Amino acid sequence: MSEHGGVRSCPSLAQLGGWLGGWLLRAAALLGLSSLLLSGCARESVYQQESFVFGTRVEVIIAGVDEAVAVAAADAVLREFDRLHRTYHAWQPSELSALNAALAAGQSVSVSPEMAGFIADAQQRSAVGEGLFDPGIGRLIHLWGFQADEFVATLPDAAALAAWRAERPGIAEVVLKEGRVSSRSRGVALDFGGYLKGVALDRGAAILRAHGVNNALINIGGNVMALGDRYGRAWRVGIQHPRKPGPMATLALADGEAIGTSGDYQRYFELNGRRYCHLLDPRTGEPASATEAVTIVIPRVADAGTRSDASSKPLFVAGAADWPRLAKKMGIDEVLRVDGAGHVQVTAALNRRLTWVGDAPADLEVSP
Repeated sequence: MSEHGGVRSCPSLAQLGGWLGGWLLRAAALLGLSSLLLSGCARESVYQQESFVFGTRVEVIIAGVDEAVAVAAADAVLREFDRLHRTYHAWQPSELSALNAALAAGQSVSVSPEMAGFIADAQQRSAVGEGLFDPGIGRLIHLWGFQADEFVATLPDAAALAAWRAERPGIAEVVLKEGRVSSRSRGVALDFGGYLKGVALDRGAAILRAHGVNNALINIGGNVMALGDRYGRAWRVGIQHPRKPGPMATLALADGEAIGTSGDYQRYFELNGRRYCHLLDPRTGEPASATEAVTIVIPRVADAGTRSDASSKPLFVAGAADWPRLAKKMGIDEVLRVDGAGHVQVTAALNRRLTWVGDAPADLEVSP
């Protein structure tokens, strides 16, 4: 995947030349790692298809089936990803942007069953995460300039930001009743940017299995799901270092496991020596700054992909004091966190599975 995502995966040899010509050769340190991740790739073929969806690079890697089956399955997955992206785009014309315009006007709107399901599910996940994951803060995201393909290094209008803080509208204000949506606050604007990639992982896995594909890796810009294995070997991925090129550690994924990564290196701008990332703290209205990256691993459950995406956000925002408590509350045992000073914290359950690239961090903190 691209250097801006959270994991890297084993490509086919057919893809190797192009990749080495691009991001794999950007740092000499990655050459040794590529040998690790590509070991065994020459013995069995895999089919890989890539696209650019949800504002990031997406790849589907399939093993163990004929190419015609793999092509049809991957095409179906990417078509669904594109549909989700277009339907729920937060700032271009879409079903979601039309709903946001209606909420801003104080209107009640009939929505599709899928949209209603997403809203209800996101509300529940936001509540579990104590509001630190909140898909209802689209107006705040817009104020900070992150509802755009390119970011301008400028701070929000102070008066507009103060007005948002005074109201603090969020998804809890949305009312869903018999397929109609309204809001108790006109300041609510839905943005599923921290949720939809996880939904897409679950959808993609279901589509692949329906096409007879049981061994694959789906990678959506740092959110990853593994199906089966790669010719008897587990899919091995790397956890991106937030400040250096290449992974800081690798791990093998079991069938159905999903990884979610939230990092301040993916979407951000810098101004006067300070980094402002797209991960906003709804409590303050400011970009979260106490964390550089959080990676979580979710075991095989029906919503593993969605959990991996939605659950990494509150742990990123929570900060040093609260993330262990919140992880326990959310039932997440495997967490790696890099704090704002670059110190690495990892739960014992995940630490047992990691293979560090080079030596383990000297200041590594392992929690129960």
